[in-house]
Parts: sequence; C-alpha cells; structure tokens
Amino acid sequence: MPTSVPGPAAQRWAAAILAVEALALFVVAGWEVVALAGGDTDDAVSSLALIVLTTIGAVALAAFAVAVARGQSWGRSGGVVAQLLLLAVAFGAATGPTPSPATALLLAVPAIAGLVVLVVVTRRAAQRRE
Repeated sequence: MPTSVPGPAAQRWAAAILAVEALALFVVAGWEVVALAGGDTDDAVSSLALIVLTTIGAVALAAFAVAVARGQSWGRSGGVVAQLLLLAVAFGAATGPTPSPATALLLAVPAIAGLVVLVVVTRRAAQRRE
C-alpha cells in the first residue's frame, strides 16, 4: 500500500515562506539604515554592525529559499535552523523584560508554518531516496 507523499506544492510553500522572511529582514535592514542616517542611534558603529548582520541574515534566508525551490538539502537544513532561531526570538519577545505578545505571535506564526512545511518537504525527500 503506497503512502501519501506531499507534492511539490509543499516545496513551493517552504521556499515562499523563506523568501518572505528574507524580504522582511531586508526591510528591517532598510529601517536600520534610515535610523542610522537620521541620527536615531546611540552608537553608529553598533548600528552599522547590526545592519551588516541583518543583511547577512536576509541574504542567507534568500539563499535557503532558492535552494529549497531547487530541492537542495542544504537549503532545507538552513531553513529549519532559521525557523528554530525565529521561534527562540519569539519566545524571548513573549517572556523578556518587556513582554510583547503581539510581536511574539507575529514572529512565531510564520516560524511554525515554515518549520512544519520544511519538515514535510524533508520527509518527502527522504522517501524519494528510499
């Protein structure tokens, strides 16, 4: 009796979620640039470092999205790690010194969706190798 294997739609969804997350990080990096240019920072060097790190994260997420769309395992692995990191940030937003449940929810929902879809795609890839 054959098992039901999810189609390439799951792969497209996983790539799309990663791409939207990458776009969101690029927007955050742009917001940081505007804050730096407007003098809305306490330490320009730290702000510049944060911009660079945010941009690197956005580029990594974009690369994971492309890799997942192409069926490459390293993209799925990186995507899973990124979703787990995003869940950790969401947990921190919910439980930190100034909790923000709305922010935590905004971060956790796409992270959970991305994690679920990436696990489905990973299982599908493993079933194809059998």
